Amino acid sequence: MEKKTYHIPVLLEPAVEQLAIRPEGVYVDLTFGGGGHSRRILQDLGETGRLYGFDQDRDTLANRPDDARFHYVASNFRFLRGALRWRGVEQVDGILADLGVSSHHFDELDRGFSFRGSAPLDMRMNQRGRLTAADIVNDASVEELTRIFRDWGELETPWKVASCLDRARKGGRIETTAALVEAVRPCTPKKDESKFLTKLFQALRIEVNGEMEALKMALEQSLKVLKPGGRLVVISYHSLEDRLVKNFLRSGNFEGRIEKDFFGRAATPFEVVTRKAITPDVEELERNPRSRSAKLRVGIKCE
Repeated sequence: MEKKTYHIPVLLEPAVEQLAIRPEGVYVDLTFGGGGHSRRILQDLGETGRLYGFDQDRDTLANRPDDARFHYVASNFRFLRGALRWRGVEQVDGILADLGVSSHHFDELDRGFSFRGSAPLDMRMNQRGRLTAADIVNDASVEELTRIFRDWGELETPWKVASCLDRARKGGRIETTAALVEAVRPCTPKKDESKFLTKLFQALRIEVNGEMEALKMALEQSLKVLKPGGRLVVISYHSLEDRLVKNFLRSGNFEGRIEKDFFGRAATPFEVVTRKAITPDVEELERNPRSRSAKLRVGIKCE
């Protein structure tokens, strides 16, 4: 039987190029996953260089490269600074984060990330976590569901979807992805069914895993961890993530609010390299259609 590819790394060469790797440097891959970006970074590191790969999903342990320069960190990247300090690392030369969900998670139906097929309504990246998508779907209030679908899914009528789901769950608990799809069928647009379900499942996944809060924490810690001149390279896949990253690189906060010093000069923590996000070229889109929404942004920490 042919072995499935865990994940095809997105914007591989542009991302590593933007890290501007120094052979003796120390780097972090915040989203190790299938290890594609990490293996490419190791190609440019010298014998004394080091790379720390973070991942909270135990499935990724099998992807670790057999390389003494690589250090696997079994942790959510929200604990970036503490995890590095525990390993004796105060500052690093570059940080890479690919915020996409691995192909592995969509292809392994029993994880509940895909609306195709039927699987337990799980969606936990960290299988040790307690909260599942089923917990939210069955136990959250209509108001809470409305917030989740509005903020994380950017659905046009989140209150309508929440009410539709509430009516369905009164007939019994919704425990599978197929049952969820059926539950929201009355409010699913016929024309854009796939797009609608993608946003719905995205919203639940983000809530289950606390993704936006984790991203904010990692970005804020990156400023403390990066050396002056160090690079932050982030690949995002939807507008919520991209907005946070863009604003943070531009201003050091998530609202995009530019602070000024005593002399009225903009006090920005990064030199923004990518005024316009780098996106996959035609060749990559043909090779990996899942890369179509990827946006890469880069900042250099100011001296």
